Amino acid sequence: MATQDDRFLRACRRAAVRPTPVWFMRQAGRYMPEYRAVRARFSLLDIVRRPDLCVEVTLQPVRRLGVDAAILFSDISVLFEGLGVPFELQEGVGPVVPQPVRTGEAVERLDPGGVVERLPFVMESIRLLRRELRVPLIGFAGAPFTLASYLVEGGPSRTFAETKRLMHGDAGLWHALMERLTSAVESFARAQVEAGAQAIQLFDSWVGALAPADFDERVAPHLRRLVAALRQTGVPVIYFGVDTGGLLERIAALEPTVVGLDWRVDLGEAWRRVGYDRAVQGNLDPSVLRAPWPLVERRARQVLDAAAGRPGHVFNLGHGVLPDTDPAVLARLVEWVHEQTAGAQAPGAAPPAGGAS
Repeated sequence: MATQDDRFLRACRRAAVRPTPVWFMRQAGRYMPEYRAVRARFSLLDIVRRPDLCVEVTLQPVRRLGVDAAILFSDISVLFEGLGVPFELQEGVGPVVPQPVRTGEAVERLDPGGVVERLPFVMESIRLLRRELRVPLIGFAGAPFTLASYLVEGGPSRTFAETKRLMHGDAGLWHALMERLTSAVESFARAQVEAGAQAIQLFDSWVGALAPADFDERVAPHLRRLVAALRQTGVPVIYFGVDTGGLLERIAALEPTVVGLDWRVDLGEAWRRVGYDRAVQGNLDPSVLRAPWPLVERRARQVLDAAAGRPGHVFNLGHGVLPDTDPAVLARLVEWVHEQTAGAQAPGAAPPAGGAS
């Protein structure tokens, strides 16, 4: 069973570890034939709600790829079930909320106090996984803004027009919605830690759609409260957002343990901007994995060179594994990163500064 001394967890806390730990966002998914075999019989929500299936799917990439961490197989929209919100997961679309949350009455109906008791299958899956795993288990939840965007839009959006209309037009209602979502995410993530999750990743997939001023005024106060509360659990807190190059300093100011980086930023420059007192995770472009191996290796080398051997780098993609990725390439990448980083820490690497969890 993985312990707090595991290299992934130590890297999150900026300890000098070798080799560099590797895991992949969306590392359980349709690119794996064994996952497709399960999905031929069960829906995504079936898998999430059945601990036996959830355990099997979560373990599949750990067995096949040799990654240094597992992430619970689930979906951020599961929290809607905990809040008492009817929703659907539509194939090729994502979460769809038939009755969008755009009024005070709709916000009042959200029940953050009932989240944990409505989602017992999540905690049971975590308990079962801890018995099976020899690497750490990452739990996760959607961050409040991204959850709010699905609830207000009624589904995925390119413009977030309704979300921004509410955010700009009724600040009181917006903050009431964010308060309830923040409370729900905190309860849900805490319950995952209590069940055995050894790190928590907050997925803020759509926060990059915000102007810096809107992030500061409408989102950051809630995130700051959430991150501080989750750090009190003692596990690393990873914050990941897509297209957040313009927000990196603001994200670092939230004080997550690890800042996840997408592929749109240079890892070395981004790490300088967030500060070497934060660990970073990332950030190979997922599409590169479909290229010939020499290009995969060259781009992975660029990521490692940008990390410069500093303590606190977790190798990952800049977003999730794409469905047409060859699993053999992923397995080869894990082995390659481990081989390339198995030596001593690079001279002059920044030492860990202050024991944040």
